[in-house]
Amino acid sequence: MSLATIHTRALVGISAPPVTVEVHLSGGLPSFAIVGLPETAVKESRERVRSALLNAGFEFPQRRLTVNLAPADLPKEGGRYDLAIAIGILVASGQLNAPEIDQYEFLGELALSGELRPIEGVIPAALSCQTAARKLILPVTGAEQAGLVRELTAHAADHLLKVCAHLVSEQLLPLVSPLERASFEQVLPDLADVKGQIQAKRALELAAAGGHNLLFSGAPGSGKSMLAQRLTGLMPPLTEKEQIEVAAVHSVAGRAEQVQLHYQRPFRAPHHTASAVALVGGGSLPRPGEISLAHHGVLFLDELPEFSRSVLEVLREPLEAGEIVISRAARQAAFPAQFQLVAAMNPCPCGYFADGSGRCQCGSDQVRRYQSRLSGPLLDRIDLQLSVRALPKEDLLSDAPAHEPTAVVRERVIQARQLQLARQGCANRQLSGRMLEQHCQLSREDQLMLAGALETLGLSARAYHRILRVARTIADLAQREKIMEADLLEALSYRSGLKSSL
Repeated sequence: MSLATIHTRALVGISAPPVTVEVHLSGGLPSFAIVGLPETAVKESRERVRSALLNAGFEFPQRRLTVNLAPADLPKEGGRYDLAIAIGILVASGQLNAPEIDQYEFLGELALSGELRPIEGVIPAALSCQTAARKLILPVTGAEQAGLVRELTAHAADHLLKVCAHLVSEQLLPLVSPLERASFEQVLPDLADVKGQIQAKRALELAAAGGHNLLFSGAPGSGKSMLAQRLTGLMPPLTEKEQIEVAAVHSVAGRAEQVQLHYQRPFRAPHHTASAVALVGGGSLPRPGEISLAHHGVLFLDELPEFSRSVLEVLREPLEAGEIVISRAARQAAFPAQFQLVAAMNPCPCGYFADGSGRCQCGSDQVRRYQSRLSGPLLDRIDLQLSVRALPKEDLLSDAPAHEPTAVVRERVIQARQLQLARQGCANRQLSGRMLEQHCQLSREDQLMLAGALETLGLSARAYHRILRVARTIADLAQREKIMEADLLEALSYRSGLKSSL
């Protein structure tokens, strides 16, 4: 046979579209051409494949060799096609007789010795391979990622010779074992370690129960960062689907070591010098940014006004859409970004404005300029805005019993989230349109009260909807079917509390 067809997968965003490797041998002067829109790294696979075949004891055909990577309009990059090209050459040249080759997909970069090296994006490829009802052969390093896809038959190999031996049934490759679901119990910062700050802890509970965004404002040392670090421990455990999505993003980002932590909700805390590309992703070969690495977890932005305003504004769309689409001339890549934003800020450059200590030396113009670094549309998208006061010394030194631990609060959060999923199929943060009207109905008196509060506080229609969602979460935590006036008043307090200190 002078023509062979081998199956493999490309990587575009967190998807893995199919690529067919067609290898043809014909008469003529010896040559080796790769077509199908290959990038530089793919073109260089000619030398890697040639050396790997020779060092593995195979013969490299001295004929006109053409390799087509189809579809031709899909850009190909990286060394992930090396193994498929090598197998295709062996089949086309008659050195490998594997009648069941069409049942397999191949992924892996070849070393000059014929050893297999790891690639990025194993999990998206494994998911797509399982959907196509094929078996997957991939490098040993990183193969455990394929164990997340439980219905997939995957084999791990460390050398080209072992792959060939498996295909001719001489020595079968070991199967990749499915990863067992780990216990949700893990070492996380405990809420009981935070003294005082009862209102801030209540806001954390609401944020975890309804998936709401949260902003803390307060003087340095008031516990803003300490509180934010405890949110992931309060959130419900990831479902199996969410675990795979989280692991897939880290797999695409080349963070294979983080895939082992896929049972934990991510907590990302980029420095305020981070660029827009670092935050949302991008590059000539699009890769996920911090908002995608925080998918189904928490993105914590400390010292929020210190971030460049242009950087903060790029958060507005993914906060609403739950994904980010990066467009390039030749392609588009979509990355998931369903994260909870938790931010912390000082009320002024020195941090002590309106804390009652008299230490603030900032003029009114300085305070105004500092606060204006945050745009109104961005603040509109933050459901819970809370001023955190510094803890009095007597409370700090007190031996009073600790507040509720994380485990106790998390049980209430899980119950509230289960109530939301049973009622509407999503967290309260995602309520919109008719669903919002259906599940957040108010009495006539409450409507009038809320309308007056909106006019007094000067809040937008978006803020009105967010108040309703927070009120719905407050009612869910209390196991109430209907939203009461007290729920609305508490939800309003999280929109006006920050304004009173700024």
